[in-house]
Amino acid sequence: MSQQTWLTQEAYDRLRGELDHLTGTGRVEIANKIEAAREEGDLKENGGYHAAKEEQGKMESRIRQLTDLLRDARVGEAPQFNGAAGPGTVVEVRFPGDDDTEKFLIGSREDHSTPLEVYSAQSPLGGAVAGHKAGDTVTYTLPNGRPARVAIVSVEPYHR
Repeated sequence: MSQQTWLTQEAYDRLRGELDHLTGTGRVEIANKIEAAREEGDLKENGGYHAAKEEQGKMESRIRQLTDLLRDARVGEAPQFNGAAGPGTVVEVRFPGDDDTEKFLIGSREDHSTPLEVYSAQSPLGGAVAGHKAGDTVTYTLPNGRPARVAIVSVEPYHR
């Protein structure tokens, strides 16, 4: 079950425009590159052909990513702030044994309009702190499979 991603109208429009370009003009351009490289001869040793096919693969991957993101996205403001971490909140955390804190926004990495580090609600840390408030300590699983603990220092709504 996927979690919704909140996007500003500006981010949604930008991503929708990128998707429209990739699925239209972008696909035509890459098909033309592949055809031109194919006409050069032997495909085994044709660097241009292989580069164009790799570019096509990356483009198709981006199309799938954007399609999934925009299909489930909510555009506008995140839900009313209730003190708990979630999409649209800035969370400050402290790792055990470390006096330094880390501050990040829970949101979409596609919305590049913030100088803060952005973690999605589907990321290990973003998902672990979601629904929790300042003063809570949560455990989550690192990408390497090991558990980690983090104390939530503060949670506040994000304001541009």
